[in-house]
Amino acid sequence: QRCVVLRFLKSPPNQHKTSEEILHHLQNIVDFGKHVMKQFFGENYVHHGEIIQLPLDFVRQLCLKIQPERPESRCDKDMDALSGYAMCLPNLTRLQTYRFVEHRPILCIEIKPKCGFIPFSSHVSQEIKHKVCRYCMHQHLKVANGKWKRPSKYCPLDLFSGNKQRMHFALKSLLQEAQNNLKIFKNGELIYGCKDDQDCVSDWNELARHLKPFFFPSNGLVSGPHCTRTIVKELIHVITMTLLSSTDACRAGDMKTVPISQGRSYCEASPFNKELVRNGKHKLESSGLPRGCLLYKTLQAQMLDMLDIEGLYPLYSRVEQYLEEFPEERSTLQIDGPYNEAFYEKLLDLSTEDDGTVAFALTKVQQYRIAMTAKDCSIMIALSPCLQDECSEQRPVVLTSKSRFTFSVSVLDLDLKPYESIPHQYKLDGKIVNYYLKNVQAKDDPVMSSLFKENEDCTLVLHKV
Repeated sequence: QRCVVLRFLKSPPNQHKTSEEILHHLQNIVDFGKHVMKQFFGENYVHHGEIIQLPLDFVRQLCLKIQPERPESRCDKDMDALSGYAMCLPNLTRLQTYRFVEHRPILCIEIKPKCGFIPFSSHVSQEIKHKVCRYCMHQHLKVANGKWKRPSKYCPLDLFSGNKQRMHFALKSLLQEAQNNLKIFKNGELIYGCKDDQDCVSDWNELARHLKPFFFPSNGLVSGPHCTRTIVKELIHVITMTLLSSTDACRAGDMKTVPISQGRSYCEASPFNKELVRNGKHKLESSGLPRGCLLYKTLQAQMLDMLDIEGLYPLYSRVEQYLEEFPEERSTLQIDGPYNEAFYEKLLDLSTEDDGTVAFALTKVQQYRIAMTAKDCSIMIALSPCLQDECSEQRPVVLTSKSRFTFSVSVLDLDLKPYESIPHQYKLDGKIVNYYLKNVQAKDDPVMSSLFKENEDCTLVLHKV
């Protein structure tokens, strides 16, 4: 019995597309996964799916059935029930690459790691962007806007460091404040994480109850807070080991790697880093990631954003200006596809020397779109208990103190970010940085704080000298 996911296109109520447009859009998503993202991440990690056509009556009934289950924040878009086209994908919450475990219970952890490096571009105008990562700054704006009740202690640079201590801290922080960056499924059912944008109450005791049979099958562990802590610790260990593993012999295509050492390896806002500084340690150990692991490949794809949005935006404007003069060139430039081998080949030019051409500007714009996609992707880790005599060298296995798991790691949410979203990204970047400087850094710095008190009455008192 094969378990699959059907994915339908969604669009705002007043922007319905024709069946041909929907088919073309879905084909672009499949081609982009197959010809571009597979080159970056490797064969085993990317599941691009296929397009199928379904009876319209079945689709309408399905829409009616699932509408009440959709989170409120997703209901601003309508599901396409008119074309009959959908993408058929493997259910990665259940996916296992080995037949022998299909009847076993499956645990799946979904992590959205976000951007794992600090901009190293000389185009960056605010020094704070060279010190504090985008995720940590954005947290404060999200809390101010009411999206979340508290900022998370998670910092992506800790997860991408390759240092187990920092990775453990990052994963523990994600488990404490999951937001929409961590979900845990048991046999395909969500058991932990936010169902919607809301205050996520992290009930570790409830999570431990679900996980106990996986990590302590013989039930030899007493219940209580000690038991919960032990199980959460085992879970973090397993996630770390699978993230550092390489289950794909395929190197990431012909991609020349962007030197990771170009950016600083820690974020000044990370609570882990602050704790070290408080303890008088100023040097952070950065072990680095094994080249074959999915985190390494994700980071490499993210680092195609070599100019930062500040350096990229003028190049986007150059392409826009050209398209205003020659609108018929849009398809020749492959802005909306087709996403084929030719599209991928153009991404391999890592030069940052601007020769003033539209070709250079377009290459940087397309690389930025790939980087944005990699910054927003999700990693799925599926784990299934495995007996000692079933484990062989062909199957990746991770050990804990009382059990062993066979596992598969996959990446999803790999739709190419829209070309049209670049102006929004540029504005959002400014908002995030300005809010952080004014409301967070200013509080830590009395001099900055006084500079930002714009609307307060000021009395100048002169003293005789």
